[in-house]
Amino acid sequence: MLNIFTLANGRLVQEEIESLEELSHFQPIWVDLESPTLEEKRWIKQHYELSIPEDAMDDDIEESARFYEEDNGELHIRSDFLIDDENPRSVRVAFILNEHNKNLRSCGVLFSIHDEDVPVFRLLRMRARRAPGLIDEAKDVLLNLFDADAEYSADTLEGIYDDLEKASKLVLSGDVTDEVARQVLGAIARQEDLNGRIRRNVMDTRRAVSFMMRSKMLNAEQFEEARQILRDIESLDSHTAFLFDKINFLMDATVGFININQNKIIKIFSVASVALLPPTLIASVYGMNFAHMPELHWEYGYVYVVILMIASALGPMLYFRKRGWLK
Repeated sequence: MLNIFTLANGRLVQEEIESLEELSHFQPIWVDLESPTLEEKRWIKQHYELSIPEDAMDDDIEESARFYEEDNGELHIRSDFLIDDENPRSVRVAFILNEHNKNLRSCGVLFSIHDEDVPVFRLLRMRARRAPGLIDEAKDVLLNLFDADAEYSADTLEGIYDDLEKASKLVLSGDVTDEVARQVLGAIARQEDLNGRIRRNVMDTRRAVSFMMRSKMLNAEQFEEARQILRDIESLDSHTAFLFDKINFLMDATVGFININQNKIIKIFSVASVALLPPTLIASVYGMNFAHMPELHWEYGYVYVVILMIASALGPMLYFRKRGWLK
């Protein structure tokens, strides 16, 4: 899918392109390619004289090669964006900022390439439609994407806080069965994975914004905006660290309740084995003192022995009950 974004009265206007001829009708500041086909890549190459690298969306690219500037002035940035749904994951997005081309605006055009729709992109489009003057050029688009990414990460952290609060109520209620523990552990594991992805995501965003600041591509206003994005990201670090501590506490507490439940089962077997030891000893002594069937020598032997066995078992049980070991 090929979408271009132009400025109209200070607002972003989206146009979906379905042919090469349509590209010549617009002067975009942002060209977004979502799962681009070979034909759409060919349109970009023909009209904008821009070749999209084959490894643009590779996940195994070296970290040191994710931010660089070509000899012709093209800036390449590869950054990860978080998607928080039923399957939390990070999506690699390749950005190319081209400011030196006869078919481009004087302020340049930002090209973005990704495999699936990114919530941060939708958030920026919504903001740009509602807030005139938010974006003036291509570099504003890139900065606002990183700003929206930091805010999206903050919103996701708030969701983790809410989910962990629900898990805390279940754990701290004191009545943690094995089924409740299973649910809590599943929820905690998901939140821990999501929190780790957020931490990695904000680290990646910090590196991208720092690269833009070091490249001296920003004017004074944009540079200050980039510094504000970095401050927002710094504020998220303490939250992610706190959430890791909270997750570890809930994990330890849940595992502790699981151990308590298991110890209760072991205690039942321990009490039963101790209580049944005297009756077993009496039965063994009784049976070993007869050459043949006991009834032939002692008519009421079984009755007396059974009564003695019950009495010998009641003694330990009463003692255990007095000590509170049967609760």
